[in-house]
Amino acid sequence: MPKAPKNAPPDPHASEAGLAVTPGDVTSAAAAIRGSVMVTECDQSRTLSEICGCNLWLKFENLQFTSTFKERGALNRLLALSPDERQRGVIAMSAGNHAQGVAYHAHRLGIPAAIVMPIGTPMVKIENTRRHGAEIIISGKTLEEAAEFARAHGKAKNLTMIHPYDDPQVIAGQGTIALEMLASVPQLDTLVVPIGGGGLISGMAVAAKSLKPELQIIGVQAELYPSMYNAIKGESLPMRGDTLAEGIAVKTPGRITTEIIRRLVDDIILVTEDQIERAVAMLIAIEKTVVEGAGAAGLAAVQAAPERFSGRNVGLVLTGGNIDTRLIASVLTRELAREGRLTQIAIDIVDRPGQLASVSALLAEAGANIIEVSHQRTFSDLPAKGTLLEVVIETRDRAHLDDVMKRLGEAGYTAWLPGRR
Repeated sequence: MPKAPKNAPPDPHASEAGLAVTPGDVTSAAAAIRGSVMVTECDQSRTLSEICGCNLWLKFENLQFTSTFKERGALNRLLALSPDERQRGVIAMSAGNHAQGVAYHAHRLGIPAAIVMPIGTPMVKIENTRRHGAEIIISGKTLEEAAEFARAHGKAKNLTMIHPYDDPQVIAGQGTIALEMLASVPQLDTLVVPIGGGGLISGMAVAAKSLKPELQIIGVQAELYPSMYNAIKGESLPMRGDTLAEGIAVKTPGRITTEIIRRLVDDIILVTEDQIERAVAMLIAIEKTVVEGAGAAGLAAVQAAPERFSGRNVGLVLTGGNIDTRLIASVLTRELAREGRLTQIAIDIVDRPGQLASVSALLAEAGANIIEVSHQRTFSDLPAKGTLLEVVIETRDRAHLDDVMKRLGEAGYTAWLPGRR
């Protein structure tokens, strides 16, 4: 990104010149959606600030009515429809959050809406979208295939396409988040924003850089879907697999958004699935707030590169909270296992009365709580008189688990963690 001469006064509008979305567009969008979209809280997290080594503020977009920021851009685009376009209706393709935003506000405005969602979209997002009165069409293995179907279906039915990210009015609507964050916390010097197709970070960058040109804007993508990272950095990293952050699993970033990001965004960080899972679990445990994988990507990035954000005033957008309860349970359980607080132990015991009681007593003395117990006599490589005892135990932390394993060994038991023998 070209730098201004060292002593030249900053021109707050120079960096936005020639782009498809202007600061004025974002200001107009804020006026248009005012009263119909919640101005969510932007609160400092003292605990996360201490953990991450920076001053951290969270923008709770997961508390919108549809549990997602997406309704900002959707509403701004819907309000721009002509009377004829409103009567004919709209179509959108989405993995869930944009779908809910379009469906909810279209229903509220009396506009017919059809939503194309790819196969594999989380059921919670499908049901929430249907609840808002939209016609649901499941088509395509990816968002890109869903988009192809939506374009063809929309053309055949004469419906107006509401694109999830590559539309100036959608981008401007999403940018209103930055206006609210800087109004609430003027001292912010860094914004960390998830990137899928790029609509959110594009709108926020246009708004934020016009108000505070020196502010750093860092994008975050899931390592499995580094599409914008590739486009901006000239890389060709592969895109594949299932990510917890399906809301930003976009293979083809927007044309408009790519240009804005190239001009205004300072850098893009990639985060792993483990990092995203830990961020989801941490937000639930510490902030008592539920976010989906994409919504936790910003926190995952700060934890992945703490030296980069050390001492800075950082704003994160919790972009959405639409996550299946079953998936939440899995994420939390996996995090307990990583921390050494929930562990499966395999123990080789002699097949005689009293052995289970002895092991149970030893574990109790060590302060471990038994969650599950199972015996395996047939499908193991132990001698015929041996039994494989598998127990799931709860411990305080990794050090406590190590102490439990030591006590088992000292008592003469052969014990190991499955997969680590």
